[in-house]
Amino acid sequence: MIQVKDLHFKYPGNSDNTIKGISFSVDKGEVFGFLGPSGAGKSTTQKILIGILKKYAGIVSVMGQDINTVKSDYYESIGVAFEFPNLYSRFTALENLNFFKKLYDGETEEPLDLLAMVGLENDANTRIAEFSKGMKTRLNFCRSLLNKPDLIFLDEPTTGLDPVNLRKILDIIRSKKSDGRTICLTTHDMHVADTICDRVAFIVEGKIALTDSPRELKLQHGQHVVRLEYRDNNVLAKADFKLDGIGENQDFLETIRTKPIETIHTQEATLEDIFIKTTGRSLL
Repeated sequence: MIQVKDLHFKYPGNSDNTIKGISFSVDKGEVFGFLGPSGAGKSTTQKILIGILKKYAGIVSVMGQDINTVKSDYYESIGVAFEFPNLYSRFTALENLNFFKKLYDGETEEPLDLLAMVGLENDANTRIAEFSKGMKTRLNFCRSLLNKPDLIFLDEPTTGLDPVNLRKILDIIRSKKSDGRTICLTTHDMHVADTICDRVAFIVEGKIALTDSPRELKLQHGQHVVRLEYRDNNVLAKADFKLDGIGENQDFLETIRTKPIETIHTQEATLEDIFIKTTGRSLL
């Protein structure tokens, strides 16, 4: 769906490039995430893919087309949710979606169905000026799905969401992936990237430091041990055992047979741990 080779970009008036020679690809039906701190180049890259930013250097192909040559019909096939919702504050939620719906020539979703999907059905006739940040985020997400897009761009799609609504949005993204849609998102939220992305690209200062699936990254960078926490004479104790040959490790087998086990888990690294180790930067 997306092929990018040796992409460079510099904003007018800046002396240095914001994007410094990145290359990556996104497969059809994949959830691909850019993970990095604010100012890393995530949103700039996405705006180039959307076609907003021009005058870049390198090759950018989306759905088999050079992004420099796409016409207005390109926007019939993509959905976009920007980090800062661009909604009309004097319109209601339903009026906003009905307005944006008219911009498309093809088949669209029913706005009320989208509002119900994200839990805003009871706020359909409320003006956006009265919406909280999280409500605007959810409505902005609805807007990205209006035209039934094959490719969806989401820029920090979970900003301001409480845990319940965060789960709703992530479940919808999973559902769209199951339907064969491709999702390209940016985030600095390690939990979101770990939970929803098939692959992530670590981006810092306009460069990609690493790209792989969250699972593979955690396996490669984690400790290959199992940690047990158990009670020993009513005192909490813990012990680590190497994964290799653990089925024949007599100390491990004796512990799980004879001690009250409270927790048992492997010691894989978190994405945030790996990001800091790889880039020397935090996600904030």
